[in-house]
Amino acid sequence: MNLHQLRFVREAVRQNFNLTEAAKALFTSQPGVSKAIIELEEELGVDIFTRHGKRIRGLTEPGRAVLRSVELIMQEIDGLKRIGKEFAAQDSGSFTIATTHTQARYALPKVVQAFTQKYPKVRLSLLQGNPRQVADMVLKDQADVALATEAIADINNLITIPCYQWEHVVVVPTDHPLLKVKSITLEEISAYPLITYDTAFAGRAKIDHAFSLRGLQPDVLLEAIDADVIKTYVELGLGVGIIAGMAFDAERDKNLRAISVGHLFGTNVSRLALKQGAYLRGYVYTFIELLAPTLNRKLIEQLLTGQKDDYEL
Repeated sequence: MNLHQLRFVREAVRQNFNLTEAAKALFTSQPGVSKAIIELEEELGVDIFTRHGKRIRGLTEPGRAVLRSVELIMQEIDGLKRIGKEFAAQDSGSFTIATTHTQARYALPKVVQAFTQKYPKVRLSLLQGNPRQVADMVLKDQADVALATEAIADINNLITIPCYQWEHVVVVPTDHPLLKVKSITLEEISAYPLITYDTAFAGRAKIDHAFSLRGLQPDVLLEAIDADVIKTYVELGLGVGIIAGMAFDAERDKNLRAISVGHLFGTNVSRLALKQGAYLRGYVYTFIELLAPTLNRKLIEQLLTGQKDDYEL
């Protein structure tokens, strides 16, 4: 048994059981991958994959157990490599953050600026996607951390840490009738066409749930992943916008006004996701502390090992 065989098994699963694609991803030959997997099966005495002819189609029951062990082994190997790199170079390396558009555009700029000033030799990358996609990036070791809303809170093999709270606001043109309302209601909002987030982003589920509880079916004219797009169409007078409060800037958005609606849609929590048992380089802890000053390395390490699971803001 060797590490190449374990890598081949893991990559075959990641490539939807396509050995040609697995070989490409690992810069080797397809026959070599196939032979190594067969040799591993012979050594273990079980079939890892179900087959149709020469093609693999899925995992057998023992194959699923083997894959779990392979993932744990490879995670430990990756951790050993990171330990070596960290002790070799404490202030340099690579760091990848997977996040949604709202977080990347509005929550992260100042944090990233402070981080890059502190660690100028670290190569920082930002990957964007919806909450499920950014969670998968961490699970597949494509990113070190993920930042999104509560949608990532219950994904297996991820440790998620609450970082900060925010509420939605309604955005309207400067002369809109809703600005004259003392305490805005869902009924008053639903009287206008709505422009808000796509269903996968920025607390949209809470918006839909609030209207549903009141038996209301608002006319959602436009859905977007970008608050700037929402604000653009609100400025054109096409409807009322609902966006994350962090996405509104009174200086920048001079043609709009924001109305707080936390009392209608509740509080949202942005969470940081880490792979369970992951080894984090020192500067990753610094980034987390910049993002959420209430956190520190000791607490993060406790959370990664399953302690203090009840941590909340």
